[in-house]
Amino acid sequence: MKKFLLICALFCCSFTYAAKPKYQYVKINTLKGECIIRLYNETPLHRDNFLKLAKEGFYNGTIFHRVIKDFMIQGGDPDSKNTTSESMLGNGGPGYTVPAEFRDSLFHKKGVLAAARDNNPEKASSGSQFYLVQGKIFTDEQLDLVEQNRLKHKIPAYQREVYKTIGGTPHLDQSYTAYGEIVKGIEMVDSIANVETGNANRPKEDVVMTVTILKKREAKKLEKELKKAAIKK
Repeated sequence: MKKFLLICALFCCSFTYAAKPKYQYVKINTLKGECIIRLYNETPLHRDNFLKLAKEGFYNGTIFHRVIKDFMIQGGDPDSKNTTSESMLGNGGPGYTVPAEFRDSLFHKKGVLAAARDNNPEKASSGSQFYLVQGKIFTDEQLDLVEQNRLKHKIPAYQREVYKTIGGTPHLDQSYTAYGEIVKGIEMVDSIANVETGNANRPKEDVVMTVTILKKREAKKLEKELKKAAIKK
């Protein structure tokens, strides 16, 4: 009987340890702080592509080359590695695009990770360039104007509430793919958004990034912390 109970206990422990986290997470580290991003399972093409590039070290050494306060901070251009201050950035990438993955439930609230893109009819995303939303807080009147300018897009009540309290960039919804959100370290976005910029909204002092993937154990620990924090609220 004791042997049976021991086997059961070992099985339960093994199952608990092997259990996968619900999401995958990446960490962006800069001299202006760091943040942890939860990648959305609802956008698998963008999620898997970002993980692939992060695993390869593609983003390490690139900079946030376009920063607009109260809007967003943009990075992911491989041409920004070891570049000069006079270089024009924003056109680099891995040589492919990612098909758009628009979801009504995913919107541009503050802290969202979304894909940059050029002007193409399919609204396909850049293979590597992304932005993190800072945005601003909107009033109902301002959100009404956003709806009027986007005739086919009505902002749901719960999203309106977020835009009125947390803020974001509602005019980008259903036009650029949102595929993750910051769950820890939103202060990094505010810090980078406040840097002094020059031509083409490029920071006068390079903000270099390192992107790493959280290991399974780290992700599970983070999810427990986030769950406890949500319960306390």
